[in-house]
Amino acid sequence: MTQTLTNNQVESAPDLSYKAFERRNISSGALSFLAALFAVIAVLPLILVLGYVLVQGGSKISLALLTQLPPPPGLEDGGIANAIVGTLVVTSIAALIAVPVGVGGGVFLAEYSRSGWFAQFIRFGTNVLAGVPSIIAGVFIYGTIVTSRILFGNAYSAVAGGMALAVLMLPTVIKTTDEGLKLVPDDLRRGALGVGASRFVTVVRITLPAALTPIATGVVLGIARAAGETAPLIFTALFSPFWSDLLTPEGIFAPIATLSVMIYNFAIMPYEFHNELAWAASFVLVVMILALNLFSRWLARFAAK
Repeated sequence: MTQTLTNNQVESAPDLSYKAFERRNISSGALSFLAALFAVIAVLPLILVLGYVLVQGGSKISLALLTQLPPPPGLEDGGIANAIVGTLVVTSIAALIAVPVGVGGGVFLAEYSRSGWFAQFIRFGTNVLAGVPSIIAGVFIYGTIVTSRILFGNAYSAVAGGMALAVLMLPTVIKTTDEGLKLVPDDLRRGALGVGASRFVTVVRITLPAALTPIATGVVLGIARAAGETAPLIFTALFSPFWSDLLTPEGIFAPIATLSVMIYNFAIMPYEFHNELAWAASFVLVVMILALNLFSRWLARFAAK
């Protein structure tokens, strides 16, 4: 009897096999294809831009291009070496300004004033600053630093450019520091405070080291964003076709070449060789930013482990 019931149940069981031509399966397949198509369209501009820059600029890369100064208009012998060095200098100055301020601001928000009105105001201001166009940061530094010649009587300079980029880096560093410290378990803080450590010692010796990886990821992302900006540097660092004397203090208080401004200047020149230098500078800048973004993703994966 039991065997008979079992057979009847098997015979009356619904057919669970996949039917490709069912209406619901056709709709599901169409929507899946549409979603995949939109995903391809979304990433297609990145592929086209990278591919075009690779073709146009990658073929121009040579040792001479990476070690020589840009030529005067009309000549066809030179490189982009000073712009590469200038980009590294300006970005380093920006990091030296933005990282201590941004990390300090994130520590204050996460450790000292998580829910106060002042902390809410800082978070709101940080979100607003993150959406401010980069040219506004350049105009701000131009109006307050460049035109006033407050930096030892100097106007356009690498320091002014670094300040403008630091303004753009700050929101990223503050938010990643704030969120990174929130991921640290409160048990670590209670344990440190329970053995007599002060809050300052707890932050410096316990929570900051525990959140070092996400903070470093935010710093790298901020540097990657700042390195590719052009508008702020036009108003602040300007441009120089010569080597900057970085071994003396006067070097960073003078105009300096950067890759982004070089691309802007050379791309609109009526000389083919300078246009080629602009493409080569574009390739170098894209590679630098891509390397920084890949490094930040590696840090994030390292933190997940």
